[in-house]
Amino acid sequence: MMSLRRGLAFLSLAFVAVAAMPPAQAELFEAHRFVLKNGLEVVVIPNHRAPIVTQMVWYKVGAADETIGKSGEAHFLEHLMFRGTKTVAPGAFSRLIAQNGGRDNAFTNHDETAYFQDVAADRLELVMKLEADRMANLVINDKVVLPERDVIIEERRMRIGNNPAALFDEQLQTGLFLHHPYRIPVIGWESEMHGLTAADEQEFYRRWYAPNNAVVVIAGDADPAKVKALAEKYYGPIASRAVPERKRVAEPPKVAAVEFTMHSPRVTATNWSRQYLAPSYRAGETKYAYALQVLAEVLGGSAASPLYKGLVVDHPLALQASAFYDADEYDLGTFGFAATLKNGVSVADFEAALAAIVKTALEGGITEDQVARAKARMQSAAAYARDSLSGPARLVGQALVTGRSLDELQAWPDRIGAVTADQVRDAARFVIHDDVAVTGILMPGPTT
Repeated sequence: MMSLRRGLAFLSLAFVAVAAMPPAQAELFEAHRFVLKNGLEVVVIPNHRAPIVTQMVWYKVGAADETIGKSGEAHFLEHLMFRGTKTVAPGAFSRLIAQNGGRDNAFTNHDETAYFQDVAADRLELVMKLEADRMANLVINDKVVLPERDVIIEERRMRIGNNPAALFDEQLQTGLFLHHPYRIPVIGWESEMHGLTAADEQEFYRRWYAPNNAVVVIAGDADPAKVKALAEKYYGPIASRAVPERKRVAEPPKVAAVEFTMHSPRVTATNWSRQYLAPSYRAGETKYAYALQVLAEVLGGSAASPLYKGLVVDHPLALQASAFYDADEYDLGTFGFAATLKNGVSVADFEAALAAIVKTALEGGITEDQVARAKARMQSAAAYARDSLSGPARLVGQALVTGRSLDELQAWPDRIGAVTADQVRDAARFVIHDDVAVTGILMPGPTT
């Protein structure tokens, strides 16, 4: 299964561009929303370009909702959801979808867990039936838990322990978040993963996997009325349950900067990042969320941006340089800069050049023209999202499970369009403070 972790800020420009991409305009998707009597929220996004549909089932629970000392239980349950129900044998879920010409997968993040299938439109009923079954009837016992626990432990060793960038990112997260569970890796700490039991996973499943704690998004060649009938047929009979409040500890104020440095013989170029805690759509000083999106686009969203032009083109210190911002977290998000340095360039020289660019921005160097062009690029990118089937489903589902509404998505273009250069400069001055930043430097060379 696939587990999505918080962004590795020091990776490629392409990754950073995706991580910073704004939510698309819901109005372009013609989204239809209804709620079943058991509290299940369903959204249909018609797109009749091809006879294909995507179903995504999102649960409002992720790694940040786990019991202290049981890290990894959300991701572990994601795996167990493929290990069978009272009527579907282990492995048969994905096999049935493949036999019907479809594909499926899942991911876990700090704030949500999602399951998705891409199938021909006439197979929608099949995947809705299968998802409703495992929402209510999952079998969790030692027979399935013990072998699968070995699988997730091996997954951690391969994807984290065997990957210098991923291992380094875990360390950066512990510096960025002092107390909040975002500091804990989604896949879990290996020492705690060994102790996860069938009883732990049964409790987690019964606590969080309820229809009134889920969102189903259907995108593609689907009729909203027919989808509603199918949802009522398959999901409707599942009883709602009391779901705990998502209680997250508050992150204390940061009062110091920290720098992490790691050497690895498997790294071929120095990857540098600097991150700052930032408001999200629903946490902290939320009034800055839209301006911060524009700020990231202004500073690093194109080949003509100050970061790319100043650090890659005019003064060739880096192979890539960009800015990133994530507003979609349930709690605080992050804003930052990332770059891959050219071989032979010192970190000190690069940081001095970056500091000069950022200083100019903070002191009023962001112009109305830069902001206008950035907003136009962002709104154009949003318009292209309607060409995708799974993209809109992901954007809508992500928003709904982290506390936003379809109305807010609908208003996104107008809110971005209303951002001024003064607001962008204010947002930059609010967030960018190097005295509380977390800097990461992943370098080639022997481990020290």
